[in-house]
This record gives sequence, C-alpha cells and structure tokens, in this order.
Amino acid sequence: MLKYLSKVTPLALLLSMQHVMANAPERSVIPQLRPESIGAASLGAAANVPRVVTVPVFYNPTTRPTLRPQAGQVVASGATAVASGVILLPATVPGVQRSVIPTLRPQGLAQRRVAQASTTASAATAPASETRAQRRQRERDERRAERQRSNQPRSGSVCGDRSIRGEEVSAIAGTMRGCGVSNPVRITEVDGVALTQAATINCDTARALKTWINDGVRPAVGRLGGGVASIRVIASYSCRTRNNRAGAKVSEHGKGNALDIAAINLKNGADITVLTGWRTSPQRELLRQMHRSACGPFGTVLGPEADRYHQDHFHFDVARHRSGSYCR
Repeated sequence: MLKYLSKVTPLALLLSMQHVMANAPERSVIPQLRPESIGAASLGAAANVPRVVTVPVFYNPTTRPTLRPQAGQVVASGATAVASGVILLPATVPGVQRSVIPTLRPQGLAQRRVAQASTTASAATAPASETRAQRRQRERDERRAERQRSNQPRSGSVCGDRSIRGEEVSAIAGTMRGCGVSNPVRITEVDGVALTQAATINCDTARALKTWINDGVRPAVGRLGGGVASIRVIASYSCRTRNNRAGAKVSEHGKGNALDIAAINLKNGADITVLTGWRTSPQRELLRQMHRSACGPFGTVLGPEADRYHQDHFHFDVARHRSGSYCR
C-alpha cells in the first residue's frame, strides 16, 4: 500500500480529492446552535399547549338511585341498609320529617293579604309633613288601641268574643209570621269601632260584621282621616217585609240576620257616606272596595246599584244562597 501511495503523483491525488468532494452534502450534518430568539418563541408556544390528561372512568352498573325514605323511618344503630331495597335514613336528615304535600290554604288568607297590602300602602302614603314626634305618637296610639281591642274584659262582651261589645237581650217574638230572634244581642262596639246606634242582631251577623270591619273597612280607609272611628248604623232588627212592600217575604231584618250601614265616620270628624260618595271620587273607590269585601262574610250585599231602595246605604245579611253570596 505504501508502495502504491508513493507512486501516486500529487496531480492524481488532487484529482481524486475533487471527485470525493463533488459527492459531499451541501450543508453540514452537524447540529447548529439554536438562535436565542427562535428558542424563546418555540418555548412560549410549547408552554401554551394544553396538557391532555386521560383519567380513567370506572362505571359501576349496580349503582342506582334509591327511593326517598318516608318521614320517621330510622335505621337501627349501625345499620346501613335495609328493607325492600330502601335505605332508611335517620329522622334528623333534612327533608325527612316534613311532608312535601301542600297544606290547605287558611280561610280568609286573601282578605288578610289585601289588608296587609293596604296597610303597607297607607304607611307609604303617610303625610310628608308628619314630624318624627307626631309619627311616634301615632304609632303609640295605634299600639294602645290594638292592646285595648285584644285585652277587652270578658264582662260587657257577647257571642263569646271579647272584641264584640254589647249585651244579651231576651228572645224577641215577632209581631208577624216569620219574624223573631231566639238569641238576640245588642251590639255597641266591634273590635274598637263604635256603632252610632246599638244594633239588635244575632251572633252570626255580629261575627260577620267584625270580619268585614277588619278585612274590608280598615284596609280601605287605612290612615285616611286618622282611621275608622265609628260606623253609622241606620237599621238592624225590624219585623217587616222586604223593602216594606205589601205581600213581600219577611225581610232578613225581621230575623236578626241583617243591618243597614249608611256611612263610615273617621277620627278627624269627616265621613264617607254611601249616598254622596258612591259616585264621587275619591270616596267612590273606597266604598266600592268595602262593598266587594262584604261578599263572603255576608250572604247578601246590596248597594246603590242594586235598586232604588238602597241608594243611601249598604244592606248586609247572613242569609245563605245555593249559588253563593248575592252581591249587587
């Protein structure tokens, strides 16, 4: 080999080297250093790529929802499962002790809500000129009146209700067939509201009157004129026919079931009268609200639009009709 290389001339060696270089790659295969700018950009892009993590999901085909336990079902100490496939929970678990079945709506709920809303509205419309001292005095007066209504002594009350004040009277025998009251009372005040004249009626009518005053009159009047002072009663028991017409049926007045009301008197001396206020603002809306609220507590409610006999008063009686309350 050495002998062969010694015989190769420099010219031949140069030509052979050129042949080898002609077949060499144009670019070096040795990795070059990465420029700083390119490295930073590539690193940032890689950092923003979200990492995908595969989490194994184990499905248990035996898992099923259990029936809701009944109220009062309690497991024995240490028990975890149960009878008929139902897990019994302790009675202390929220939602177990109380039934989800809705309860019946209390009677008079709608009237109480109307009264509550009207009271709130009246408070919102209190005169702006009222000073703090006047407002406090008014609130004290209202609380005092409320205590007086709720703490009435048993003596002087009738119909088993301390807020219905008056006296029991002897049975009334009618002067015509169909008249008379077996257990009449003479009412002078109902829940703190005085009657301008004592009303001789029965206890059913007295209780209906109390409901109407609290659920109809007071909410309608609110604090107007200082509130309700008294009710102007113009008729109660009277042995006569309806509208005093010959040959007509006996009036409910002849049975102690009815009374006639002509006006609501306010504490400031003003009044709301049926005759002049029914078709005149602003009393019109108040009277119509009172008229509507009487339908229910009373079986018959008649006003100025019923007939010519009731232009100046409301007629209320507790007679019941098959179709419900008769209100006109």
